[in-house]
Amino acid sequence: MSVSNSATQNGSVDALGSSGDALIGMAVLGKTAAALALVIAIILVCTALLKRWNNHNTRHGAHLRVVGSTAVGNRERIVIVEVEDTWLVVGVGGGRITKLHERPAPEERTHAGPSPPHLAFCKTLI
Repeated sequence: MSVSNSATQNGSVDALGSSGDALIGMAVLGKTAAALALVIAIILVCTALLKRWNNHNTRHGAHLRVVGSTAVGNRERIVIVEVEDTWLVVGVGGGRITKLHERPAPEERTHAGPSPPHLAFCKTLI
């Protein structure tokens, strides 16, 4: 009986050893996944901070602002740009920029996006 009892104990020790290896493997995999998640989180935070920092820097002291734009072809656009107190209508395409029209900027200025004065200006061009 001592031989069979010894074989049973060796089998139990081998089973414990293999489950221990699997447990260690899962721990290493968990640590690797946590490290990867941390790196991705750092990248996302840095991206958000850079976007906020770039938007903050361009607003102060900028004399040029894009009021609106529309596509007129695959690579061609018409863009309304505000430079100080003047609106410039420019055509952009094929590596070239061409001034199409110039007029004084309206008194009512909104920085939230296109508004009726912008649309009224576009209608006068047509």
